[in-house]
Amino acid sequence: MDSSVTSTQLSATSADTRLRVPGPATPYQGDIARYWDGEARPVNLRLGDVDGLYHHHYGIGEVDHAALGDADDSEYEKKLIAELHRLESAQAEVLLDHLGDIGRDDTLVDAGCGRGGSMVMAHQRFGCKVEGVTLSAKQADFGNRRAQELRIPDHVRARVCNMLDMPFGTGQAAGSWNNESSMYVDLHDLFAEHSRILEVGGRYVTITGCWNPRYGQPSKWVSQINAHFECNIHSRREYLRAMADNRLVPQAVVDLTPATLPYWELRATSSLVTGIEEAFIESYKDGSFQYVLIAADRV
Repeated sequence: MDSSVTSTQLSATSADTRLRVPGPATPYQGDIARYWDGEARPVNLRLGDVDGLYHHHYGIGEVDHAALGDADDSEYEKKLIAELHRLESAQAEVLLDHLGDIGRDDTLVDAGCGRGGSMVMAHQRFGCKVEGVTLSAKQADFGNRRAQELRIPDHVRARVCNMLDMPFGTGQAAGSWNNESSMYVDLHDLFAEHSRILEVGGRYVTITGCWNPRYGQPSKWVSQINAHFECNIHSRREYLRAMADNRLVPQAVVDLTPATLPYWELRATSSLVTGIEEAFIESYKDGSFQYVLIAADRV
């Protein structure tokens, strides 16, 4: 089947997929499942339609203004969307870079996998099996249908479950990650579960927005982001403490804030604005919010 299938085509064919959908463990998890089951932002779907990789994270890197061309060109908006998608895929590539040496026989776990774009990229890079978990049955169904379209359902699979209680054996995963999904859970509980499923020496990576403890408290911009996404953004200090408490030793802490600003400034000029762009731009600029990558080894 044509691998360039669009989000509309995927939605039309997804009814055949049957997923076991467990009940939420808490009322909040039920709220988050409903939120993402109902989410259909054009900024996520139209960017994914560029090449069939559907992400739920933001981008990093300098904007290629030569590729954008003249803003008065009738094709400019199409080029802008393609450029935003290039930047979000570049973000996923940086995350995968930090997973280290992964073999074809290894298993990776994407906690909070969304529609599965990063899982597909991981399999394409390493040739290994990639398992994803999400609270959203709609997202899991979409991601599994996409894996079928790409003829990789034996290697890429999404499940509906709680990332704090993942259906994997102790030490099963060579690597795992959260890509902009850790703000929906308690970090100690999350890292305890990643520590459990990772083999000794396995690598955990997160890319996330976090509030800067040097600012003092979450800023008004961070509060707006929390309200918009119904999440609870943690401080950078909380990430490092919770990792230390759960046998995850950081090997790299990278401030991606300067690298993500071009994405947001470009997105703010597009037709896909959601109203939250100002909060991201201003909080990154005033230092109250940071975009970080942390890679840690299970010891």
